[in-house]
Amino acid sequence: MKLVKNENEKKQEKVTDEEAKEAFVKILKWIGEDPNREGLLETPKRVTKAFKEYFAGYQEDPKEILNKTFGDVEGYSDMVVQKNISVQSHCEHHMAPIIGIAHVAYIPNQRVVGLSKIARVVEVFSKRLQTQERLTVQIANTLMESLDAKGVAVTIDSTHQCMTMRGIKKEQATTVTNFYLGQFKDDLSYQNRYLRFIAK
Repeated sequence: MKLVKNENEKKQEKVTDEEAKEAFVKILKWIGEDPNREGLLETPKRVTKAFKEYFAGYQEDPKEILNKTFGDVEGYSDMVVQKNISVQSHCEHHMAPIIGIAHVAYIPNQRVVGLSKIARVVEVFSKRLQTQERLTVQIANTLMESLDAKGVAVTIDSTHQCMTMRGIKKEQATTVTNFYLGQFKDDLSYQNRYLRFIAK
């Protein structure tokens, strides 16, 4: 089998679509279902296709998304805030959905990036198995480094279905994480303005 390197440069075996489908057939049997009944005949194929979409972030480099920046901003140097970016991810502990919103701000250093690129960075990291804390930090660090920003702030507010549908089953519980870099971390006036913006 062909060997590929993941983000941590550990060698892993490449698994084929056919092998993935076979695994889902086994899971159907394990839960007590009959994979050969009419309604389930195509389920392993559909789930394999769905998983490719859920975890597409492993195939993308978020830093490449931020390659193109613009310098024609008439000297704009205040924060750029993008609110209410939808987040759909999966927790790495139970592979249950994480559904929520992200707010992202950065302070440009002479150059800005297209607004859609910020949402795409959020999406790339979201389409991987995650903890919310790590997701928050990954988005912030990537924006800070790739844009050479003066500061970055990231907030995620989400519901974890590993808490709402199983285990403790607290349906109303949400989780909020914040991470600040640069001026947002060093200057509380920036941080406070950011928090006021996202609260509106």
